[in-house]
Amino acid sequence: MVNLSKYVYLLVLGALLPNIYLKANAQSSQQVYNPIPIEHNRMIQDTLSPNDIPTGEGGFARDYYLNLRAGEQIVIDLTSDEFDTIVVLMKEDGTTIAENDDGPDGTTNSLLFTRIAEDGKYIIRVRSFALSGSGNFNLRVTKLQEKN
Repeated sequence: MVNLSKYVYLLVLGALLPNIYLKANAQSSQQVYNPIPIEHNRMIQDTLSPNDIPTGEGGFARDYYLNLRAGEQIVIDLTSDEFDTIVVLMKEDGTTIAENDDGPDGTTNSLLFTRIAEDGKYIIRVRSFALSGSGNFNLRVTKLQEKN
C-alpha cells in the first residue's frame, strides 16, 4: 500500500510540474519588455547602457512611452555629452513615425518635431548613433500650444 501511494504522489507531481513551470515562464516573459512612462514637459535624466534593449545592430536602446492625441504637436529633445544621440518615435506596434539623429544646431544631439495623426500609446526610443555609444542623457517631450 505504501508503494501505491508513492506512485500516486509521483503521478500527481509529474502532472503539476509542467503547469507550474509554464505559469512561471509566462509571467516572466510578460516582464521582458517594459517601457518607462514619461510625462510631458518633464526632463528625464537617465543612462543608456549595455543593460538596455539590444538593437540587433550591435547597439542598445532605452524605451519610454506616453499617450498622445490626434492633432497634438510635440517636440522631443534628446541631449547627451557622452554619445551621439538618435531619437525615434514609434507607434505601440513598433511602426516608426519619425526619427532624428542630429539637431539643427549642428551638434550630435537630437531634436524631433511632429504632429500626431491618431490617438494612442507611443514609444520614444533613445539610442546611440555609434554601435557602442552609451552614457548619461537628458530627454524632454514638450507639447506645443496651438496658436489661435
